[in-house]
Amino acid sequence: GFKQMKTANLICTFFVFLFCLGTWLLYLPCTWSIGLAAEPGCFPDWYMLSLFGAGAVLMRGAGCTINDMWDQDYDKKVTRTASRPIAAGDISTFQSFVFLGGQLTLALAVLLCLNYYSIALGAASLLLVITYPLMKRITYWPQLALGLTLNWGALLGWSAVKGSCDPSVCLPLYFSGIMWTLIYDTIYAHQDKRDDALIGLKSTALLFREDTKQWLSGFTVAMLGALSLVGVNIGQTVPYYTALAAVGAHLAHQIYTLDIHRPEDCWDKFTSNRTIGLIIFLGIVLGNLWKEKETDKTKKNIDNRIEN
Repeated sequence: GFKQMKTANLICTFFVFLFCLGTWLLYLPCTWSIGLAAEPGCFPDWYMLSLFGAGAVLMRGAGCTINDMWDQDYDKKVTRTASRPIAAGDISTFQSFVFLGGQLTLALAVLLCLNYYSIALGAASLLLVITYPLMKRITYWPQLALGLTLNWGALLGWSAVKGSCDPSVCLPLYFSGIMWTLIYDTIYAHQDKRDDALIGLKSTALLFREDTKQWLSGFTVAMLGALSLVGVNIGQTVPYYTALAAVGAHLAHQIYTLDIHRPEDCWDKFTSNRTIGLIIFLGIVLGNLWKEKETDKTKKNIDNRIEN
């Protein structure tokens, strides 16, 4: 009985871990994309939002399992990750393979609910999911690889609603998500930089060092520029641009007050990024509902002109 209880406990720990911040960071770009694809004046498709929510939980879980399998030897040497189930030896490599198989099977079931274009697009992301954990051994830009992986939903959400991608919206949206990941994951990497340097792992934190804030400021400008382009290309309205201003202020405050030498501060700044993703989503939804108001106004103006 004790062994079963221990296993059950570990599985519960795993699932609590899945509903954490990482799931949000994967899910939010999907919500932006689904929100932007909604018809003017309409709320986003709730069915798609819930489907992608389930997909995000499963794929985030699969990503963590793959990451922990690749990294078990490194994780043992890093203070923060030594207690991870696979690194700690609580779960064997075989058990983690079985667990991963289950996660990917369920994720596939979610993916098969989408149109053919989106099934192919979603399947293509698996290559990124599998190779991302290896990047910190090869390049100082693993955060870029994570950005490419975590923000795939910016492409997939739109195609799931519309049947294919509109490059004028999807590409700048994807790019802005990648810039956002470079911001929060560089901050995150500053927590582990001492351990990483000792065991030979690379990160943007080790690359940027004392220039981190300048780089983060650059990424912020690029992110807001890309989101503005999205807005212009899709005819977004006042609430959307108000949300972008709020995001700019939030990021400016994060960067200005960031202390890269205090891991607790890095963690606090990192976790505050969920708010940023939610502000953008809110801006997209309200901006889209505002369009209806503007359309009505235009219609009234046209009617008045015809009467006169």
